[in-house]
Amino acid sequence: MASQTLQAHELDELTNADLETRLRESKEELFNLRFQSATGQLESHGRLRTVKRDIARIYTVVRERELGIRQAPGQDDDAQDDDA
Repeated sequence: MASQTLQAHELDELTNADLETRLRESKEELFNLRFQSATGQLESHGRLRTVKRDIARIYTVVRERELGIRQAPGQDDDAQDDDA
């Protein structure tokens, strides 16, 4: 996964399948970072915090889509047709 933090507006552009992939990758990275921390090999402790926050951002976007607060890409057109 990238070494930068994820931004919420970047996550808005991803489909649900892409979000699941991103979430899985982030969880794997967190596991590896925790393992490195336990063995004393972790170089950047701040990365743990960043990955945890990225995971929380992904969960937030997924939940907001479930509640209808955010729209997944491609659903904007459908929502406008229903209103008309």
